[in-house]
Amino acid sequence: MSDDRQPDTAFADQGTDIPAAFPLAGHDIAGLGHDSAEDHVLSQAEIDSFFGKDSVVTGAADSSGIERVVSTSGVSSERLPMLEVVFDRFTRVLTTSLRNFTSDNVEASMDRLGSQRFGDYLENVPGQAMFAVFKAEEWDNYGVVVLSSSLIYSIVDALLGGHVRGDSALTAPASRQTGRHHTAIERALIEPMVRIILDDLETSFSPLCAVNFHFERLEMNSRFAMICRAGNGVITARFGIDMEGRGGDVDIVLPHATLEPVRDILLQQFMGEKFGHDGIWENHLARELWQTDLTLDAVLEEQTMNLKDIMRLAPGDQLVLRRKPDASVSLRCGEHVLFTGRVGRKQGQVAVKIEDVLNQKYGTDRAVSYS
Repeated sequence: MSDDRQPDTAFADQGTDIPAAFPLAGHDIAGLGHDSAEDHVLSQAEIDSFFGKDSVVTGAADSSGIERVVSTSGVSSERLPMLEVVFDRFTRVLTTSLRNFTSDNVEASMDRLGSQRFGDYLENVPGQAMFAVFKAEEWDNYGVVVLSSSLIYSIVDALLGGHVRGDSALTAPASRQTGRHHTAIERALIEPMVRIILDDLETSFSPLCAVNFHFERLEMNSRFAMICRAGNGVITARFGIDMEGRGGDVDIVLPHATLEPVRDILLQQFMGEKFGHDGIWENHLARELWQTDLTLDAVLEEQTMNLKDIMRLAPGDQLVLRRKPDASVSLRCGEHVLFTGRVGRKQGQVAVKIEDVLNQKYGTDRAVSYS
């Protein structure tokens, strides 16, 4: 059996696709010698492992291994159950707010909630969208509200008195969004809506945590709305706004770094979950701590001696304490000095009468606790 293929020929230079498994001649593989009657046929997994990528090289071929991990657009993240509750409440609050804002029949619904890379999201944003950059003051990070062009035109029409329904309402915005930037009047009309969205988002987060979303700027170009690196993961929530035949989408983009301060709260399965925090056990532990035995040391005097003198000490040597008989002593618990007092006798035993509490709280009779 002959094989006319050159081993050094690049796969990209070949005109035909390479089969999933092919014979590899001239090599001793899996114990087969050169005089083997038949060539060893590699499996697809062996081929991929040998070349480090897919052996079938085409224009739309997907990479494998580390290349597939690096180039993937999805981001693996933990599910945040309470964030879904927050956005569900946000849809209800936003519906009422937009009805009052536009004096029209508006319905808001959440269409999608997911996680992906920020750069991949910006690549898929349609043209003529508006990017409202805001800052979460308490979380010290940023987020973006993205308004689709169809929603912008629908809101502007509603605010300027247009109440057209039917097919003409669907075709009118599409004819105006091609090759035209939004005017200053349109931006001025949309900015109050962005502030309403941020206020409603604050209201939705209020049962979990207090946060203030401060509107900073309104951008037309996605390059000026970069709030994090393109490879960073973000949470994207898309809300559909329906105005009886008109409307569009509102996307709320929150980087994972922005939600990090409240991630533990958002991971709760229900509001008020304590993650193993047991009040009954805490009360029991507090009661038992009051019964704990502690060792108090009465320190008569402290002296500093050379190591040489300490090594020379032997039974019968005397240590002279340079203190008066009525001098005070300190009572210690570990490294903390708690009390001072005087040495005396009581019922035939040596005793210490406490005269001063060193760490007493002002206005109380209790000692300061140590952390």
